[in-house]
Amino acid sequence: MYPPVNEQPRYPVDVHQSPILVSGAPPPNPIYTYAPHMAVGHAPGVARKWSTGLCHCCDDPANCLVTCLCPCITFGQIAEIVNRGSTTCFISGAVYALLLGSACLYSCCYRSKLRGQYDLEEAPCVDCLVHFCCETCALSQEYRELKNRGFDMGIGWEANMVRFQQRGITMAPIAPPGMTR
Repeated sequence: MYPPVNEQPRYPVDVHQSPILVSGAPPPNPIYTYAPHMAVGHAPGVARKWSTGLCHCCDDPANCLVTCLCPCITFGQIAEIVNRGSTTCFISGAVYALLLGSACLYSCCYRSKLRGQYDLEEAPCVDCLVHFCCETCALSQEYRELKNRGFDMGIGWEANMVRFQQRGITMAPIAPPGMTR
């Protein structure tokens, strides 16, 4: 549907003339544009691997148990971090609990958001299918991903930002890619 990112423009462009945006605002200078996912030297357009596998639930047995018994708690914690504190853990968890049978559709949207924020690959299959077939495994994987990126999932977004600022980190942490075979 969309052309590839690396496709060359069809019309020659004068390098000294910048395009005029409809809004009237000057276009961003690509030299000074900062993208957090590129801070570690990550190649743009190449998705990263998840830090743990979908079925590695026993890597964090406490979270595995909580997610199996009450997935709304784990979902609420994930949603608060992914939404960057705009919704609380309680509100997100309550909405998840009220949706009953269609909660997997709601949670797959957050998996997609998480993947977009950290440039993660859509694996092992499409997000909605992962949540429909393996809801608890998907929630546990997302929880572990955020935890491995330095978030303390039990304290929420604001407390994590305070922690990062005390450490001298001005943005959410970006985990380096893991070992590959």
